[in-house]
Amino acid sequence: MKSSRFIKESPPLTEGGNEQPAKRMNRRNFLDLSLAGMALCLPVVGGAAVFRTGGRIFHGDEILDDSKGFKRKMFVMDGHIHVMSRQLLQGLDIGQRYTDGTVDLPRMIEGGLNAVFFSVYTPEAYYPGRHEVKNTFRVVELALDQIEKNNKVIELALNAGDIERISKKGKIAAFLDIEGGFDLDGDPGLLRALYRLGVRSLQLTAHNESNAFIDSCYGKKLWGGINDHGRLLISEMNRLGMLINVAHASDDAILQTVEESRQPVVYSHGGFRGIVDNQRCISDQAARALAAKGGVIGIQFGSTFNNPRYAAWIKSKNPVEKPKLTPIPADAPIAYIDKMEAETLPFVFKGTIPDEYWMGTDQLARVIDYGVRLVGEDHIALGSDFDGGPPLPREIKDVSDYQEIVKALKNLGYSDQRVNKICGLNWLRVIREVTEGNKKGILHKYIED
Repeated sequence: MKSSRFIKESPPLTEGGNEQPAKRMNRRNFLDLSLAGMALCLPVVGGAAVFRTGGRIFHGDEILDDSKGFKRKMFVMDGHIHVMSRQLLQGLDIGQRYTDGTVDLPRMIEGGLNAVFFSVYTPEAYYPGRHEVKNTFRVVELALDQIEKNNKVIELALNAGDIERISKKGKIAAFLDIEGGFDLDGDPGLLRALYRLGVRSLQLTAHNESNAFIDSCYGKKLWGGINDHGRLLISEMNRLGMLINVAHASDDAILQTVEESRQPVVYSHGGFRGIVDNQRCISDQAARALAAKGGVIGIQFGSTFNNPRYAAWIKSKNPVEKPKLTPIPADAPIAYIDKMEAETLPFVFKGTIPDEYWMGTDQLARVIDYGVRLVGEDHIALGSDFDGGPPLPREIKDVSDYQEIVKALKNLGYSDQRVNKICGLNWLRVIREVTEGNKKGILHKYIED
């Protein structure tokens, strides 16, 4: 029996940030105003969706290439976009257009996104007082509420078939992904509870910290990779049909997870160590091993992982790679943590970059090309990390500028077929393999038709 929480009618989207009164808009007006930005890459998967933009009717297999009038097919899915931190701590609605930050639904639509990994985040500040479980469940619940509230333009997706179905309707498909410790102890019961709520992808590490079952890239090396409990969780995720995300994991942890898993493993967002020698970037060895088992590597959009000149400049000022955290008392109540985290929102780069160190999308495209040459075009995708703090390329101010990376790949000589794979079809393929390859999982009957 399918839950009805995503069927009931929702109120209209609002427009405007905190500073201005929200203007109520009906669905027709919202789509007429906002879908003009979807002309680059709207739903074409599995059929032709019909939509109106700028007074003209388009079919889903006839996609206008911004101002140049070229038509091509495109499906776009981002493997890592931060959501719900602002909505939780600032009381916002993701359906609003914000005056700051890089992510909201109107700008996702303008950027032409068909689907996104909705990456709900539990930062390290919640770990000392063991608030991580509570925070994880409340942000997941809020994500479900926000999807329901805005269900005229976005729906929850549990598998690749859902993504295709939602995309064909002209909506964005939200695929829930956990970033940060869902539970430092790794309780399998909590994992299964998250599955019942609709989570289908989970990062194993506690963000940049090691936990009771896996070592992170920056944390203490407690297990030499993963331990027996980590192997148990990997087996359970395989059984359920959940994507195993090894972003932020140590080299040994990535290699051991890939070897242990019966299904492809993903690395949702990062760079290549062959480009920038940073522990958060994936090594060539780990990238090859992950790809050999059918996995996908999402390229983050930031200069830190992709621009050697910027990385060297930052290292000359601060040789410590690991992000500096504010010490948190173990007895600090969750309200204290909330207030502290709220003061840092939105999670965007707030510094300035001299022109000689500021990366363009041409450099980002070269990093993608490095990955294609390393592991093949079937295993490279995009994981922008919008609203996650990366210093973005000069041509990209927010998620509405997604077409700029498409242009950069085309300028590099990439064919439509290759661009389509990198921009979304590779994510769709690996999601299908993991979530639909285990139709007999015992928990499917609680959520799916």
